[in-house]
Amino acid sequence: MWQPASERLQVRYLGKVVMKGTQFMSGCTERSVVELWEKHTLDQEDMTSANAILEIHPFQVRLRHLDSKRETAIQIDTFQVPRIAYCTADHNVSTNIFAWLYREINDDLSYQIDCHAVECGSKFEAKKLAHAMMEAFKETFTSMKNDGKIHNGSSSEEAESAASDDG
Repeated sequence: MWQPASERLQVRYLGKVVMKGTQFMSGCTERSVVELWEKHTLDQEDMTSANAILEIHPFQVRLRHLDSKRETAIQIDTFQVPRIAYCTADHNVSTNIFAWLYREINDDLSYQIDCHAVECGSKFEAKKLAHAMMEAFKETFTSMKNDGKIHNGSSSEEAESAASDDG
């Protein structure tokens, strides 16, 4: 079910890296974010302009990659909220970075965890994205529980607290 974005911001997409391990707690994205930050700062000349729009909706997150004029979406990546394992806006390399871990399902039905990161215009914007993601988690998991897709034995409150750490 599509709903209006709870948050929509222009960002600079730093990329993604495959995560090692399965422990998702405070600080777990730091090494991946540093790797993306260093790679992106070496590869890019224009470090200040946004190259994407990040939209957080209940059930779905969209990353619209913009053309060189920053006017038209040339590619849209879609992330299903129930497959987001963790998100945070608390990074030592830059307080303007928002990152999330996404469970990508491979062709052989195995999965990998990818860390995606975006640089926002400010620490405040990164925190806004983290809070918008928390709200998307709440709405998604409440709806799934009400629809019987999540059984009473699993706590949506536990899922929310494990999924978001906005610093």
